[in-house]
Amino acid sequence: MAKFTKTQCTSLSLMLVFISGCSTSKVPHEELSAVHSSSESEQLQPLEDVSLKHTRLKLAHSMAENKVVGSNVMASEMIGREVMDSENYQEIKANNIKKVREEPVSTFSIDVDTAAYSNIRRVLNQGRLPYSDMVRTEELVNYFQYDYKTPTNNDRPFSVTTEIAPSPWNKKSYLLNIGIKGFDIDRSELPPANLVFLIDVSGSMSSGTKLGLVKKSFQMLTRQLDEKDRVAIVVYAGAAGMVLEPTAGNNKATINTALESLNAGGSTNGGAGIELAYQLAQQSFIKGGINRVIIASDGDMNVGISNTQALIDLIKQKNKSGISLTTLGYGMGNYNSHLMEQLADVGNGNAGYIDSLAEAQKVLVEEMSSTLFTIAKDVKIQMEFSPLVSEYRLIGYENRLLNREDFNNDKVDAGDIGAGHTVTAIYEITLASDNADQIDPLRYTQSGNQSATETDELAFLKLRYKLPSDDTNSNPSTSKLVSYPIEKSSIQTNISESSNNFKFSAAVAAFGQSLRGGNYLVNDFNYEEIIALARQGKGSDINGYRGEFIQLVKLADNLAD
Repeated sequence: MAKFTKTQCTSLSLMLVFISGCSTSKVPHEELSAVHSSSESEQLQPLEDVSLKHTRLKLAHSMAENKVVGSNVMASEMIGREVMDSENYQEIKANNIKKVREEPVSTFSIDVDTAAYSNIRRVLNQGRLPYSDMVRTEELVNYFQYDYKTPTNNDRPFSVTTEIAPSPWNKKSYLLNIGIKGFDIDRSELPPANLVFLIDVSGSMSSGTKLGLVKKSFQMLTRQLDEKDRVAIVVYAGAAGMVLEPTAGNNKATINTALESLNAGGSTNGGAGIELAYQLAQQSFIKGGINRVIIASDGDMNVGISNTQALIDLIKQKNKSGISLTTLGYGMGNYNSHLMEQLADVGNGNAGYIDSLAEAQKVLVEEMSSTLFTIAKDVKIQMEFSPLVSEYRLIGYENRLLNREDFNNDKVDAGDIGAGHTVTAIYEITLASDNADQIDPLRYTQSGNQSATETDELAFLKLRYKLPSDDTNSNPSTSKLVSYPIEKSSIQTNISESSNNFKFSAAVAAFGQSLRGGNYLVNDFNYEEIIALARQGKGSDINGYRGEFIQLVKLADNLAD
């Protein structure tokens, strides 16, 4: 008879319990809603997820085939993979290469969301590589602050910096880096804030990494407020309710007591909570101030208005009141990333994912101004490439692409920039003079080269934006246009000559592409090379975020092996 160690016996026992279902109580939702007032440690769990049953069956079959006995790793990996399978992400197809002769204009909305980076960090730290759809490369790049020049004129609330150098992963192409930096504002100079914390207290939020972390996150934000600010708290599960009426920001004891009183239980009626939150925000509306609803949830809305489009339409309707929306995702297993991002987009806000207190500190304390205070709305980028460029590819921003005509249409929504935000977009381009096209020319097009302008312009960059003060309830505000020619003479011949901003953003972009399959990393640009490039562009790294990135790349390298 086979002999097992104590550790192996313990692992086998736990797996048998997991397979039998003994660890999960099946409790009707109506009973769950009745435990809302009980202590967190006594909370009953929601109905068993179908994916967990599926996991038990797979685990049982594996054990029957002698694949699991004595192995802790395989069981945890199977369970973890099934948990990831029940999360919801938008399917993303990477942007392909465009021929300038056929499609010279590229148009997209900026994106300041950072949820994808902290979410894949969570997955990597759990010992798994993320699915490709979890990875939105532009959100990885924009997680980091870059040292772009600071704007000097509030009438043009952001500066634009461009830089071109050889691509680190393709010797025949170049990277064109576009850097945008919003003007910053000291926290003491922020206008009064009218905030509504909209907190999901349904059964799916019962773990400490969800509701427990939500409480601590909002307590950290509360410490930054003062007497001119207002905070209200709304919760939603099977129904929605007000836990705290609008309260002065310096009344921290009252706010913290209200937060600590929250317990999880029941199904999730997000629509009702959104309705009530906006109603409270409207009642305390501060003209010229910050008016914002902040949702904290795993995004698992399963009763009431649970249809995605209906929720989006609700936010669009409420958005006309001048109240913005920020979404903060928590937890794993049933995290609905796609919904949380969509709600933030239509709510003129941003989407984050809080996987730790450190991330809460970054989003709600260190970057409080950029999270809460909008300086430019509906920011769109349009790039027209000259015949000096033969091919181009936009890295990331797949779900932010716009039609060419959308650029001049002020009714078309786009992303917003907060105070101090930096936004980076990267194109990979091929010069016509290098004869290094990856796409064959069409047979039935006019022969001969197109002539470029008399200048040495590679491209012409245009940005449209609106100032928040221009908003009205009845008509869309008129956008402002800024434009910048990009000269061929600005090309740097060696990546070593480029800035730290260029090197580090290129390293992060390479990491994102690698996690998504690396189809365009033609020179097999590997993790070791990504790490080396990131180290070259690391810079001062005051908060240690870039150093953490390097460690994540190392972790991904080990997991890939």
